[in-house]
Amino acid sequence: MVLSPKRHRPWPWLAPGVFAGALVPLAALLARAARGTLGADPIAEALNELGLLALVFLVAALGCTPAKALLGWTWPLRLRRMLGLFAFFYASLHLLTYAALDQGFGWAAIAADVTKRKFIFVGVATFVLLVPLAVTSTNGAVRRLGYARWKRLHRLAYVAPALAVLHFLWRVKRDVREPVAYAAVLGALLLLRLTRPGSASSGARRAGGA
Repeated sequence: MVLSPKRHRPWPWLAPGVFAGALVPLAALLARAARGTLGADPIAEALNELGLLALVFLVAALGCTPAKALLGWTWPLRLRRMLGLFAFFYASLHLLTYAALDQGFGWAAIAADVTKRKFIFVGVATFVLLVPLAVTSTNGAVRRLGYARWKRLHRLAYVAPALAVLHFLWRVKRDVREPVAYAAVLGALLLLRLTRPGSASSGARRAGGA
């Protein structure tokens, strides 16, 4: 009798390593804040860094399926849900820093900012879109919603990064090279998604979340 080889998940250190690595920027930011080395405007610096981290993780999560389609790698699909949740985590910290430290929970001032400043309106809209994505990122949510409804909902995963890039672009007043670079990367990922429409479906069924 020939025994079949024992199946195991490759690279068991991958998910814990990425999880720990994703927290390193936050730890560095907190350490700099404790030392008072965040610059002349520490709140603005914290806002900028947390917002950029949210965008980085959004784009990274969106790139997992193209990595499978182009390179044949399956391991990024194991990280997609985690990356998406870290995007939500850093977006939450970004919004909380704005509401608590920048505005002191002055809801009237926050409401005026949202209605009068378009980049803040788009930023809040991005966060609102991320909430249902984060809440339904579990395998249980896929079962409760049904795969077809879950898939339709998680198309927001393509809208949210686009709004995040627009928020970044409108936030930067002069040097737009960095947001334009993110826009180019995002555009390439979305174009690949449109040209290979079947690749995301099987990946989503296996990974169970965006």
